[in-house]
Amino acid sequence: MSFWDHMEELRWALFRIVIALVLLAGAGFVFVPWIFDHIIMAPTKPDFALYKLLCKLSQAIPFLPDFCDDNFSIKMINIDLTAQFFRYISTSFYIALIVGCPYILFEIWRFVSPALYEREKKKTRWAFLFGSAMFFIGCLVGYYAIFPITCRFLYTFTLSEVIENHVSLGSYMENFIILILVMGLVFEMPLLSWLLSQLGLLNRSFFKKYRRHAIVVLLIIAAVITPTGDPFTLSLVFVPLYFLFELSRLFVRPAPAEDE
Repeated sequence: MSFWDHMEELRWALFRIVIALVLLAGAGFVFVPWIFDHIIMAPTKPDFALYKLLCKLSQAIPFLPDFCDDNFSIKMINIDLTAQFFRYISTSFYIALIVGCPYILFEIWRFVSPALYEREKKKTRWAFLFGSAMFFIGCLVGYYAIFPITCRFLYTFTLSEVIENHVSLGSYMENFIILILVMGLVFEMPLLSWLLSQLGLLNRSFFKKYRRHAIVVLLIIAAVITPTGDPFTLSLVFVPLYFLFELSRLFVRPAPAEDE
């Protein structure tokens, strides 16, 4: 195929992706009210799954923070006349983007696969499948663990008792989307490590040499994401991040010295 033939294939791949996202967004548009009430707003209520689990743990382990406050709830306000309408539309788009992630990766795979050898196709096919699974796992970790803890701490933190917290719809949604998508991308660390290894830019000696540095960096990242200060909530973020670091090591090639 000529260069322009490749561009034509890319154009049709992008066209199919856009059509798929539009169809998924249209389908998601119907379910947005239910998704808002039962999924997006679930962390604002005291009966959220993580809060109930942490409540049971705090009763069994004395030094854990108390999550058994049945009166906890986040008061949501809207100060922009058009905000709810545009949030309705943008939420349907984000739903389409997350649900359609496997199809987007499939189109990317279909575009690049003709340029690969058969042996490379097998590896790359599994890499795309693994990347899709890890993205969804990261989003679930962000939704069920990272965002609820961060949101609850920031909402209950008070500079003065005379100040009453009211969260705007825009502020809540921005933090919700960013934290969940960031966790989804963070869980792509093994896939990124594999790609860098295939390009010859990364090998296992990196993980051995910089493990202590990585632990410090990951602790800082975990502390920024969960500014509660207690070891338990800090470990909820740090442990998955460190697990991803060690898992990434298994996906890269050994260093030349290790092969000897």
